[in-house]
Amino acid sequence: MNKVNILAPAGNFESLMAAINAGADEIYFGIGELNMRAAGANNFDISDLQKIANLCQEKNIKTWVTLNTVVYDEEIEVIKKTLEEIKKSGIDGIIAADLAVIKEANKLNIEVCASTQMSVSNLETVKVLSSWVDRIVLARELNLEQIGKIVEGIGQEKIVGPKGNLVEIEVFGHGAMCVAMSGRCQMSLYHYNLSANRGKCVQVCRRKYEVKDKDTGKELVLDNDWVMSRSDLCTIGLLEKLVEAGVKTIKIEGRARSADYVDTVVRVYKKALELVEKNNFGKKEKEKLVDELKIVFNRGFSTGFYMGRSTDEWASGENNLATETKKLLGQIEHFYQKIKVAEIKLNKNDRVKNGDEYIIIGPSTGVLRDKFFEIKIEKDVLTFKTKQKVRKNDKVFLVVKN
Repeated sequence: MNKVNILAPAGNFESLMAAINAGADEIYFGIGELNMRAAGANNFDISDLQKIANLCQEKNIKTWVTLNTVVYDEEIEVIKKTLEEIKKSGIDGIIAADLAVIKEANKLNIEVCASTQMSVSNLETVKVLSSWVDRIVLARELNLEQIGKIVEGIGQEKIVGPKGNLVEIEVFGHGAMCVAMSGRCQMSLYHYNLSANRGKCVQVCRRKYEVKDKDTGKELVLDNDWVMSRSDLCTIGLLEKLVEAGVKTIKIEGRARSADYVDTVVRVYKKALELVEKNNFGKKEKEKLVDELKIVFNRGFSTGFYMGRSTDEWASGENNLATETKKLLGQIEHFYQKIKVAEIKLNKNDRVKNGDEYIIIGPSTGVLRDKFFEIKIEKDVLTFKTKQKVRKNDKVFLVVKN
Protein backbone atom coordinates (compact mmCIF):
# COMPACT_ATOMS: atom_id res chain seq x y z
CA MET A 1 0.00 0.00 0.00
CA ASN A 2 1.09 3.54 -0.78
CA LYS A 3 2.73 5.09 2.32
CA VAL A 4 1.29 8.54 2.90
CA ASN A 5 2.87 11.16 5.16
CA ILE A 6 1.10 13.77 7.26
CA LEU A 7 2.50 17.30 6.86
CA ALA A 8 1.56 19.47 9.84
CA PRO A 9 1.57 23.27 10.27
CA ALA A 10 3.46 25.17 12.95
CA GLY A 11 3.02 28.87 13.67
CA ASN A 12 4.96 28.84 16.96
CA PHE A 13 6.81 26.47 19.26
CA GLU A 14 3.60 25.35 20.98
CA SER A 15 2.22 24.15 17.64
CA LEU A 16 5.58 22.71 16.61
CA MET A 17 5.77 20.54 19.74
CA ALA A 18 2.10 19.61 19.37
CA ALA A 19 2.77 18.38 15.83
CA ILE A 20 5.86 16.44 16.90
CA ASN A 21 4.10 14.79 19.86
CA ALA A 22 1.01 13.98 17.77
CA GLY A 23 3.10 11.99 15.31
CA ALA A 24 3.48 14.27 12.28
CA ASP A 25 5.81 12.91 9.60
CA GLU A 26 6.70 16.37 8.30
CA ILE A 27 6.28 19.96 9.51
CA TYR A 28 6.12 23.25 7.62
CA PHE A 29 6.52 26.75 9.03
CA GLY A 30 7.28 30.32 8.03
CA ILE A 31 10.01 32.76 8.95
CA GLY A 32 9.74 36.52 8.68
CA GLU A 33 7.56 38.20 6.07
CA LEU A 34 8.14 36.12 2.92
CA ASN A 35 5.47 33.48 3.43
CA MET A 36 1.74 33.16 2.88
CA ARG A 37 0.96 33.55 6.58
CA ALA A 38 3.04 36.66 7.20
CA ALA A 39 -0.09 37.98 8.88
CA GLY A 40 -2.10 35.75 11.20
CA ALA A 41 0.53 33.22 12.25
CA ASN A 42 3.24 34.07 14.75
CA ASN A 43 5.99 32.65 12.51
CA PHE A 44 9.58 32.04 13.55
CA ASP A 45 12.84 33.95 13.29
CA ILE A 46 15.89 32.86 11.33
CA SER A 47 17.59 32.34 14.70
CA ASP A 48 15.05 29.56 15.43
CA LEU A 49 16.02 27.44 12.41
CA GLN A 50 18.73 25.42 14.10
CA LYS A 51 16.56 24.60 17.12
CA ILE A 52 13.67 23.52 14.90
CA ALA A 53 15.96 21.38 12.75
CA ASN A 54 17.45 19.69 15.82
CA LEU A 55 14.05 19.00 17.44
CA CYS A 56 12.67 17.44 14.26
CA GLN A 57 15.78 15.49 13.30
CA GLU A 58 15.67 13.76 16.71
CA LYS A 59 12.24 12.39 15.74
CA ASN A 60 13.10 11.79 12.06
CA ILE A 61 10.59 14.46 11.00
CA LYS A 62 11.13 16.30 7.72
CA THR A 63 11.09 20.10 7.84
CA TRP A 64 9.96 22.66 5.27
CA VAL A 65 10.20 26.46 5.33
CA THR A 66 7.51 28.33 3.40
CA LEU A 67 8.95 31.00 1.09
CA ASN A 68 5.91 31.01 -1.17
CA THR A 69 4.94 34.66 -1.66
CA VAL A 70 5.35 36.87 -4.68
CA VAL A 71 8.91 38.24 -4.47
CA TYR A 72 10.13 41.63 -5.72
CA ASP A 73 13.58 42.56 -7.07
CA GLU A 74 14.60 44.38 -3.91
CA GLU A 75 13.97 41.20 -1.89
CA ILE A 76 16.21 38.82 -3.84
CA GLU A 77 19.21 39.48 -1.58
CA VAL A 78 17.06 38.76 1.49
CA ILE A 79 15.94 35.51 -0.16
CA LYS A 80 19.56 34.51 -0.85
CA LYS A 81 20.63 35.16 2.74
CA THR A 82 17.57 33.33 4.09
CA LEU A 83 18.28 30.31 1.91
CA GLU A 84 21.90 30.27 3.08
CA GLU A 85 20.71 30.13 6.70
CA ILE A 86 18.20 27.38 5.83
CA LYS A 87 20.98 25.35 4.22
CA LYS A 88 23.33 25.92 7.15
CA SER A 89 20.73 24.88 9.75
CA GLY A 90 19.93 21.49 8.23
CA ILE A 91 16.29 22.26 7.39
CA ASP A 92 15.25 19.81 4.66
CA GLY A 93 13.56 22.01 2.09
CA ILE A 94 11.43 24.98 1.11
CA ILE A 95 7.94 25.47 -0.29
CA ALA A 96 8.09 28.12 -3.02
CA ALA A 97 5.99 29.64 -5.80
CA ASP A 98 8.40 32.16 -7.35
CA LEU A 99 10.87 30.84 -9.94
CA ALA A 100 13.57 33.21 -8.68
CA VAL A 101 13.34 31.63 -5.22
CA ILE A 102 13.37 28.13 -6.72
CA LYS A 103 16.43 28.98 -8.83
CA GLU A 104 18.38 30.25 -5.79
CA ALA A 105 17.41 27.16 -3.77
CA ASN A 106 18.64 24.91 -6.59
CA LYS A 107 22.03 26.64 -6.47
CA LEU A 108 22.36 25.60 -2.82
CA ASN A 109 21.00 22.09 -3.45
CA ILE A 110 18.01 22.75 -1.17
CA GLU A 111 15.02 20.52 -1.89
CA VAL A 112 12.05 22.43 -3.30
CA CYS A 113 8.32 21.79 -3.13
CA ALA A 114 6.25 23.78 -5.63
CA SER A 115 3.49 25.59 -3.75
CA THR A 116 -0.18 25.24 -4.61
CA GLN A 117 0.11 28.94 -5.57
CA MET A 118 1.61 27.70 -8.85
CA SER A 119 -1.72 25.99 -9.68
CA VAL A 120 -0.15 22.88 -11.20
CA SER A 121 -3.07 21.11 -12.85
CA ASN A 122 -1.59 18.78 -15.48
CA LEU A 123 1.24 16.36 -16.23
CA GLU A 124 2.94 18.62 -18.77
CA THR A 125 3.50 21.31 -16.12
CA VAL A 126 4.88 18.63 -13.79
CA LYS A 127 7.41 17.73 -16.49
CA VAL A 128 8.52 21.35 -16.82
CA LEU A 129 8.87 21.88 -13.07
CA SER A 130 10.67 18.57 -12.53
CA SER A 131 13.91 20.24 -13.62
CA TRP A 132 13.75 22.33 -10.45
CA VAL A 133 11.48 20.71 -7.87
CA ASP A 134 11.20 17.31 -6.20
CA ARG A 135 7.65 17.73 -4.93
CA ILE A 136 4.55 19.55 -6.14
CA VAL A 137 1.43 20.61 -4.24
CA LEU A 138 -1.26 20.25 -6.87
CA ALA A 139 -3.93 22.90 -7.50
CA ARG A 140 -6.78 22.54 -5.04
CA GLU A 141 -9.31 22.53 -7.89
CA LEU A 142 -8.41 19.03 -9.13
CA ASN A 143 -10.61 15.99 -8.51
CA LEU A 144 -9.43 12.54 -7.46
CA GLU A 145 -9.42 11.16 -10.99
CA GLN A 146 -7.24 14.00 -12.26
CA ILE A 147 -4.82 13.59 -9.35
CA GLY A 148 -4.59 9.84 -9.94
CA LYS A 149 -3.79 10.34 -13.63
CA ILE A 150 -1.00 12.80 -12.84
CA VAL A 151 0.57 10.41 -10.30
CA GLU A 152 0.21 7.53 -12.75
CA GLY A 153 1.81 9.58 -15.52
CA ILE A 154 4.78 10.46 -13.32
CA GLY A 155 5.40 6.75 -12.77
CA GLN A 156 4.86 5.70 -16.37
CA GLU A 157 7.05 8.41 -17.85
CA LYS A 158 9.58 8.23 -15.00
CA ILE A 159 9.49 11.96 -14.31
CA VAL A 160 12.21 12.64 -11.75
CA GLY A 161 13.24 15.74 -9.83
CA PRO A 162 16.74 17.11 -9.11
CA LYS A 163 17.35 14.41 -6.45
CA GLY A 164 16.85 11.69 -9.06
CA ASN A 165 13.65 10.32 -7.50
CA LEU A 166 10.14 10.34 -8.98
CA VAL A 167 8.47 13.71 -8.43
CA GLU A 168 6.27 13.48 -5.33
CA ILE A 169 2.70 14.74 -5.26
CA GLU A 170 1.28 16.52 -2.23
CA VAL A 171 -2.34 17.56 -1.70
CA PHE A 172 -4.29 19.45 0.95
CA GLY A 173 -6.19 17.18 3.31
CA HIS A 174 -7.72 19.41 5.95
CA GLY A 175 -8.27 23.05 6.86
CA ALA A 176 -9.37 26.41 5.52
CA MET A 177 -10.24 26.73 1.83
CA CYS A 178 -9.92 29.88 -0.29
CA VAL A 179 -12.65 30.89 -2.72
CA ALA A 180 -10.01 31.96 -5.27
CA MET A 181 -8.04 29.80 -7.70
CA SER A 182 -5.48 28.02 -5.52
CA GLY A 183 -5.51 30.97 -3.15
CA ARG A 184 -4.54 33.63 -5.69
CA CYS A 185 -7.01 36.31 -4.59
CA GLN A 186 -7.03 40.10 -5.05
CA MET A 187 -9.91 41.08 -2.72
CA SER A 188 -7.73 41.93 0.27
CA LEU A 189 -5.41 43.98 -1.95
CA TYR A 190 -8.34 45.83 -3.52
CA HIS A 191 -10.03 46.69 -0.22
CA TYR A 192 -7.06 47.30 2.08
CA ASN A 193 -3.93 47.33 -0.10
CA LEU A 194 -2.83 44.17 1.72
CA SER A 195 -2.01 41.41 -0.74
CA ALA A 196 -2.97 37.80 -0.12
CA ASN A 197 -0.08 36.85 -2.39
CA ARG A 198 2.24 38.58 0.04
CA GLY A 199 0.81 36.74 3.05
CA LYS A 200 -1.28 39.72 4.21
CA CYS A 201 -4.82 38.49 3.50
CA VAL A 202 -7.46 39.91 5.84
CA GLN A 203 -10.06 37.39 4.60
CA VAL A 204 -12.60 39.84 3.22
CA CYS A 205 -14.41 36.84 1.72
CA ARG A 206 -15.37 35.59 5.19
CA ARG A 207 -17.83 38.46 5.67
CA LYS A 208 -21.54 38.86 4.86
CA TYR A 209 -22.47 40.74 1.70
CA GLU A 210 -25.62 42.30 0.26
CA VAL A 211 -26.30 42.16 -3.48
CA LYS A 212 -28.15 45.24 -4.71
CA ASP A 213 -29.48 46.26 -8.11
CA LYS A 214 -27.90 49.70 -8.71
CA ASP A 215 -30.74 50.83 -11.03
CA THR A 216 -33.70 49.94 -8.81
CA GLY A 217 -32.08 49.78 -5.38
CA LYS A 218 -33.67 46.39 -4.78
CA GLU A 219 -31.71 43.79 -2.85
CA LEU A 220 -31.44 40.18 -3.91
CA VAL A 221 -32.18 37.53 -1.30
CA LEU A 222 -29.38 34.95 -1.17
CA ASP A 223 -29.63 31.48 0.30
CA ASN A 224 -26.46 32.14 2.30
CA ASP A 225 -24.98 35.46 3.44
CA TRP A 226 -21.49 33.97 3.31
CA VAL A 227 -21.45 33.45 -0.46
CA MET A 228 -17.63 33.65 -0.76
CA SER A 229 -16.64 31.91 2.45
CA ARG A 230 -15.70 28.31 1.78
CA SER A 231 -16.33 25.73 4.48
CA ASP A 232 -13.21 23.89 5.69
CA LEU A 233 -11.78 20.97 3.77
CA CYS A 234 -12.07 17.56 5.44
CA THR A 235 -10.94 14.40 3.63
CA ILE A 236 -11.56 11.78 6.31
CA GLY A 237 -14.50 10.44 4.31
CA LEU A 238 -12.39 9.84 1.21
CA LEU A 239 -8.96 9.29 2.73
CA GLU A 240 -8.59 5.78 1.31
CA LYS A 241 -9.20 7.22 -2.17
CA LEU A 242 -6.36 9.73 -1.73
CA VAL A 243 -4.11 6.85 -0.65
CA GLU A 244 -5.17 4.85 -3.72
CA ALA A 245 -4.51 7.87 -5.94
CA GLY A 246 -0.83 7.61 -4.98
CA VAL A 247 -0.22 10.95 -3.29
CA LYS A 248 2.92 11.11 -1.17
CA THR A 249 1.83 13.67 1.41
CA ILE A 250 -1.41 15.00 2.87
CA LYS A 251 -1.06 18.56 4.05
CA ILE A 252 -2.95 20.04 6.99
CA GLU A 253 -3.62 23.76 6.67
CA GLY A 254 -3.44 25.86 9.84
CA ARG A 255 -0.29 27.81 10.66
CA ALA A 256 -2.51 30.49 12.17
CA ARG A 257 -4.52 27.98 14.22
CA SER A 258 -3.95 27.01 17.86
CA ALA A 259 -1.67 24.27 19.16
CA ASP A 260 -4.60 22.13 20.29
CA TYR A 261 -6.02 22.37 16.75
CA VAL A 262 -2.75 21.01 15.37
CA ASP A 263 -2.64 18.28 18.02
CA THR A 264 -6.20 17.10 17.36
CA VAL A 265 -6.09 17.17 13.56
CA VAL A 266 -2.72 15.42 13.28
CA ARG A 267 -3.79 12.67 15.70
CA VAL A 268 -7.09 12.12 13.86
CA TYR A 269 -5.47 11.83 10.42
CA LYS A 270 -2.69 9.57 11.72
CA LYS A 271 -5.34 7.33 13.26
CA ALA A 272 -7.33 7.37 10.01
CA LEU A 273 -4.32 6.37 7.92
CA GLU A 274 -3.61 3.49 10.32
CA LEU A 275 -7.20 2.29 9.89
CA VAL A 276 -6.91 2.55 6.11
CA GLU A 277 -3.74 0.48 6.22
CA LYS A 278 -5.50 -2.18 8.31
CA ASN A 279 -8.48 -2.13 5.90
CA ASN A 280 -10.70 -1.27 8.86
CA PHE A 281 -11.93 2.19 7.86
CA GLY A 282 -15.70 1.91 7.71
CA LYS A 283 -18.55 4.37 8.07
CA LYS A 284 -18.62 4.25 11.89
CA GLU A 285 -14.89 4.86 12.15
CA LYS A 286 -15.12 7.81 9.79
CA GLU A 287 -18.05 9.38 11.64
CA LYS A 288 -16.26 9.03 14.97
CA LEU A 289 -13.12 10.73 13.64
CA VAL A 290 -15.10 13.57 12.04
CA ASP A 291 -16.76 14.18 15.42
CA GLU A 292 -13.28 14.44 16.96
CA LEU A 293 -12.32 17.02 14.34
CA LYS A 294 -15.40 19.08 15.16
CA ILE A 295 -14.15 19.85 18.66
CA VAL A 296 -11.55 22.28 17.29
CA PHE A 297 -11.88 25.32 15.04
CA ASN A 298 -13.91 24.74 11.88
CA ARG A 299 -16.38 26.45 9.57
CA GLY A 300 -18.18 23.24 8.76
CA PHE A 301 -16.70 20.57 6.49
CA SER A 302 -16.56 20.00 2.75
CA THR A 303 -14.81 17.52 0.44
CA GLY A 304 -13.60 20.41 -1.72
CA PHE A 305 -13.29 19.44 -5.38
CA TYR A 306 -12.01 15.91 -4.82
CA MET A 307 -15.38 14.34 -5.63
CA GLY A 308 -16.34 17.04 -8.15
CA ARG A 309 -18.43 20.07 -7.22
CA SER A 310 -20.07 19.44 -3.88
CA THR A 311 -23.18 20.96 -2.33
CA ASP A 312 -21.53 21.54 1.05
CA GLU A 313 -18.95 24.08 -0.08
CA TRP A 314 -20.07 27.21 1.73
CA ALA A 315 -19.72 28.14 5.36
CA SER A 316 -22.98 28.64 7.25
CA GLY A 317 -21.48 31.43 9.34
CA GLU A 318 -18.38 33.54 9.83
CA ASN A 319 -17.52 32.21 13.26
CA ASN A 320 -15.99 29.09 14.71
CA LEU A 321 -18.34 26.08 14.72
CA ALA A 322 -16.19 24.00 17.09
CA THR A 323 -18.14 21.86 19.55
CA GLU A 324 -15.67 22.81 22.29
CA THR A 325 -14.03 26.04 23.41
CA LYS A 326 -11.18 26.76 25.82
CA LYS A 327 -11.41 28.99 28.90
CA LEU A 328 -8.06 30.16 30.26
CA LEU A 329 -7.67 29.22 33.94
CA GLY A 330 -4.13 30.47 34.40
CA GLN A 331 -0.48 29.53 34.06
CA ILE A 332 1.51 26.81 35.77
CA GLU A 333 3.30 28.50 38.67
CA HIS A 334 5.02 25.39 40.00
CA PHE A 335 5.43 21.81 38.85
CA TYR A 336 6.68 19.24 41.33
CA GLN A 337 8.42 16.69 39.12
CA LYS A 338 8.80 13.86 41.65
CA ILE A 339 5.10 13.69 42.50
CA LYS A 340 3.87 15.11 39.17
CA VAL A 341 1.73 17.83 40.71
CA ALA A 342 1.03 21.16 38.99
CA GLU A 343 -0.02 24.35 40.71
CA ILE A 344 -1.90 27.35 39.32
CA LYS A 345 -3.70 30.34 40.80
CA LEU A 346 -7.40 30.52 39.90
CA ASN A 347 -9.46 33.64 39.36
CA LYS A 348 -12.11 34.10 42.04
CA ASN A 349 -14.98 33.08 39.76
CA ASP A 350 -13.33 29.98 38.31
CA ARG A 351 -14.59 26.62 39.48
CA VAL A 352 -13.13 23.22 38.62
CA LYS A 353 -13.71 19.70 39.90
CA ASN A 354 -12.33 16.22 39.41
CA GLY A 355 -13.36 14.91 36.01
CA ASP A 356 -13.39 18.29 34.24
CA GLU A 357 -11.37 18.21 31.04
CA TYR A 358 -8.39 20.51 30.61
CA ILE A 359 -5.74 21.38 28.03
CA ILE A 360 -2.21 22.50 28.90
CA ILE A 361 -0.22 24.27 26.16
CA GLY A 362 3.42 25.32 26.27
CA PRO A 363 6.41 25.87 23.94
CA SER A 364 8.22 22.76 25.24
CA THR A 365 5.20 20.78 26.44
CA GLY A 366 3.19 21.13 23.25
CA VAL A 367 -0.37 20.05 24.06
CA LEU A 368 -1.56 17.89 26.95
CA ARG A 369 -5.26 17.05 27.05
CA ASP A 370 -6.56 15.21 30.13
CA LYS A 371 -9.07 15.33 32.98
CA PHE A 372 -8.47 16.77 36.43
CA PHE A 373 -7.90 14.23 39.16
CA GLU A 374 -6.68 14.46 42.75
CA ILE A 375 -7.28 18.21 42.83
CA LYS A 376 -6.96 20.44 45.86
CA ILE A 377 -8.07 24.08 46.10
CA GLU A 378 -6.91 26.33 48.92
CA LYS A 379 -7.32 30.12 48.77
CA ASP A 380 -7.76 30.09 44.96
CA VAL A 381 -4.62 27.98 44.50
CA LEU A 382 -5.35 24.81 42.52
CA THR A 383 -3.03 21.80 42.64
CA PHE A 384 -3.64 18.71 40.54
CA LYS A 385 -1.87 15.56 39.41
CA THR A 386 -0.69 15.17 35.82
CA LYS A 387 0.31 12.08 33.86
CA GLN A 388 3.32 13.70 32.25
CA LYS A 389 5.75 16.54 32.75
CA VAL A 390 4.49 20.10 32.31
CA ARG A 391 6.39 23.31 32.80
CA LYS A 392 6.24 26.65 34.56
CA ASN A 393 4.30 29.28 32.55
CA ASP A 394 2.46 26.66 30.50
CA LYS A 395 -1.12 27.85 29.99
CA VAL A 396 -3.97 25.81 31.50
CA PHE A 397 -7.40 25.88 29.84
CA LEU A 398 -10.72 24.43 30.96
CA VAL A 399 -12.54 22.65 28.11
CA VAL A 400 -16.09 23.93 27.72
CA LYS A 401 -18.64 21.97 25.68
CA ASN A 402 -20.65 24.17 23.28
